[in-house]
Amino acid sequence: MHKTYHRIDNIAGSVLNLRAEGVAYHELAEVTSRSGTSLAQVIKLDGDRVSLQVFAGTRGIATDASVRFLGHPMEVPFTDDLLGRVFTGAALPRDGGPALRDGMIEIGTPSVNPAKRIIPRHMVRTGIPMIDVFNTLVESQKLPIFAAAGESYNALLSRIALQAEVDVIVLGGMGLKYDDYLAFRDTLEESGALARTVMFVHTAADPIVECTLVPDISLAVAEQFALRGKRVLVLLTDMTAFADALKEIAITMEQIPSNRGYPGDLYSQLAARYEKAVDFEGAGSVTILAATTMPGDDVTHPVPDNTGYITEGQFYLRGGRIEPFGSLSRLKQQVNGKTRKDHRAIMDGMIRLYASYKEALEKSSMGFRMSAWDEKLLKYGRKFEEGMMDLAVNIPLEEALDRGWAILADCFEPFEVGIATKLTDEFWPKKTAAAQR
Repeated sequence: MHKTYHRIDNIAGSVLNLRAEGVAYHELAEVTSRSGTSLAQVIKLDGDRVSLQVFAGTRGIATDASVRFLGHPMEVPFTDDLLGRVFTGAALPRDGGPALRDGMIEIGTPSVNPAKRIIPRHMVRTGIPMIDVFNTLVESQKLPIFAAAGESYNALLSRIALQAEVDVIVLGGMGLKYDDYLAFRDTLEESGALARTVMFVHTAADPIVECTLVPDISLAVAEQFALRGKRVLVLLTDMTAFADALKEIAITMEQIPSNRGYPGDLYSQLAARYEKAVDFEGAGSVTILAATTMPGDDVTHPVPDNTGYITEGQFYLRGGRIEPFGSLSRLKQQVNGKTRKDHRAIMDGMIRLYASYKEALEKSSMGFRMSAWDEKLLKYGRKFEEGMMDLAVNIPLEEALDRGWAILADCFEPFEVGIATKLTDEFWPKKTAAAQR
């Protein structure tokens, strides 16, 4: 039987404090006042003292409002009808479609027992050479995209949503500008990719508590699709907005702040979401890509700093490109030896030469005399940036590897690239080899 209480001790911001018995952490409640009924969630328990975060804010709510506890945490519907739909951060329809009531599942459940997971072993193809060739994304991997504010990380996520070879895309947006939300929706709709996508979108104008729900809702739905055998890619943006929402709630709760005002359990809060990435034996998988903005382009900021300890690498987005230095997929070795036998050689060789190009570029900018080898490196660097690093490049892995060989052959002799002779003999463009003979 659901209990109802009619006395609120005090109201602070969007948080109600009252005394109640038999209440569970994260349990939902309905707060009814003269202005109507609002949904709230238990965010703190101290004996019989209960703190409730009201989703829509506390305006119009007085201390004589009634609070009815529902006896269950936040739930989200799960059905195939989710595909092609757009919802709010509270899982309510944002697209004008009907509300869904079937297959309600809890959110925020524990991550899968590590003993039930299998070793990641399948590549997720994206059509982006800087990912597929140099930092391969692997099923069940969790990777952040570190970017300064203003970088085109949402455009990158849109491209990945369009091109990734997966069965289902779950997009969780947090603190999005309305224009960014429309850009996601329109891009997916125009390409036809919306039919395999579920969107949970919290905009900057929505209640702050909904921002904290988006990752849990997105990952709960993703997990259910994976249990049905689907390869699911979860795209989250922006996890710094999620952390800022936690910070705002912690301040309202008068918690003792940690580094830069963030709550002391920030690491645990982030890890609880990222650890939902999983590859099920005999079923599907959940892979997570999460944009994480770095205020002031500072990687030591608490959010990216904590994230780096949890995830299996990172992509750095700078100047509209995925940087080859600093970007890392720690699981790429699990799959890039199974793609094509020249994959690792191209990956290592081209990055090594690009590092030499950076040194040559610095020499040139300082006015040093350039050698013939330096000139080759400068030519190579420009071609590498245009043909491989540019995010407008959209080609399959095999074509990207062939393009890598073509760039090398256009700038160097086979013996200059530091790649094994047996591979250059097989993959070096034939017309260049004929010209040498």
